[in-house]
Amino acid sequence: MSSFKTVSLLVLLAYLTANPALADEVRIKDLGHFLGWRENALVGYGIVIGLGGSGDSPRSAVTRQALTNVLSRFGANLSADQIQSRNVAAVMITATLPPSSNIGDKIDATVSSIGDARSLAGGTLLMTPLLGPDQHPHALAQGAIVVGGYRFDSNQNVEQKNYPTSGIVSGGATVETPVRADLRDKGQDLVFVLNEPDFTTAQRIADRIDTILGIGAAEVLGADRVSTRAPAADAALYRLVSRIENLEVTPQTLSRVVINERSGTVVAGGDTQISSVVISQGDIRVSVSIDNQAPFQPQFGGYGQSEGRGGGHSLVVTNTKLEVTEPDRNIVVRFPSTTVADLVEGLQRVHVDTRGVINVLQAIKAAGSLHAELIVQ
Repeated sequence: MSSFKTVSLLVLLAYLTANPALADEVRIKDLGHFLGWRENALVGYGIVIGLGGSGDSPRSAVTRQALTNVLSRFGANLSADQIQSRNVAAVMITATLPPSSNIGDKIDATVSSIGDARSLAGGTLLMTPLLGPDQHPHALAQGAIVVGGYRFDSNQNVEQKNYPTSGIVSGGATVETPVRADLRDKGQDLVFVLNEPDFTTAQRIADRIDTILGIGAAEVLGADRVSTRAPAADAALYRLVSRIENLEVTPQTLSRVVINERSGTVVAGGDTQISSVVISQGDIRVSVSIDNQAPFQPQFGGYGQSEGRGGGHSLVVTNTKLEVTEPDRNIVVRFPSTTVADLVEGLQRVHVDTRGVINVLQAIKAAGSLHAELIVQ
């Protein structure tokens, strides 16, 4: 993207965020979640088979013991010392259980090697129970592993892409225990939690809920929580949740300026104000070029190898040229008290590129004239 297009995009984003009247209202459900509506972590330990020589080495006692236990369930009584296969790997399986799930629902499982396996590509995960924090199995995982990489070894040559010791079993975990989220805080209240704590936004949410439930129905408990009396019946509770989360409010936007120095992107949000400031933007360019030459020097050993004869080397001479270019005049711009949008638009008119805009904003923040949080990524 050219500097002109990047700066033009910044002007548009800053102008829209600096004028709340132009911003659309946002659904309450997009600003946070109800207390109790959370995902649940699952973990399990198992083995992967069918790896074609890229599994754990025979010195991995954990893998041999795990494979011995599996085979014993099918009547094959072998000791751990009798198992020398490299087609098996010990793995840990992780998954995330949704806040509400039913028996038979499918979820993804992530499989990661815990031994010295070189790759899990082409492997199949054997049936593994996935445990929750309560140490009870909530899902069973099994299936073919999809690995977004590879590793091939031949005669001490290695070709590898990404990390093939971790993969995903898409939809390979089946929920065995249903989950129901409890949305009642202490059995009485329905609490909405904001993703970005802000007292103004919380009060606007409470006022919006009051418009449908009556004055005083909602109470602000802090910058991040709004409480409402929960109905006793589950059906009435779910109906209330549906009504609340689809209400629309205008959130209070925080004044922030985000700078990504790697990509040269600047995004300004909220009513980002700038006090009166004078900007002098100079530009000095330094260019260093190196020219290596190897002329024929008979006094340093006769003909060099570059001449097709043995016996000596030519003397390498390095010539360095330094050039400093400075423009005829600097750019001096005076701005009254304004917003970031007006500042960027003014800098665009005098042809300051994106990197220059970043440097100007950092200098204004250091001078105390930028009334916003400056975030450099």
